[in-house]
Amino acid sequence: MAILMHTAKPKILIPEKVSQDGLALLKDQFDVDERKGLGPEELKKIIGDYDALIVRSETKVTADLLGAAKKMKVVARAGVGVDNVDVQSATSHGIIVVNSPSGNINAAAEHTIACERTLQCFLYLLT
Repeated sequence: MAILMHTAKPKILIPEKVSQDGLALLKDQFDVDERKGLGPEELKKIIGDYDALIVRSETKVTADLLGAAKKMKVVARAGVGVDNVDVQSATSHGIIVVNSPSGNINAAAEHTIACERTLQCFLYLLT
């Protein structure tokens, strides 16, 4: 007799706006919950139900928040750096912190070129 076991998909909380293309890649294997606009206390109340958290720069992942994240395994920062994540606290709770430093590399390069072109035009007008 075979026993069928239903295994729930790991739950990911996303409290900020992130790329829908990126989310589409996750939705087959994970239960993705987009909950924009949560305050720190609201976030703390629900964080214990999630296995992963994806943030940008708005959400502050503090030691207090991580203490309430009993199931949390990963905090992912969609962007460069992890300055809004208490990495030391996450590590002490056994939570992995990752980021995506090359995620906006094209936009940064385009912005640099646009600034350079603006400066060139300005300097041309001065001469």
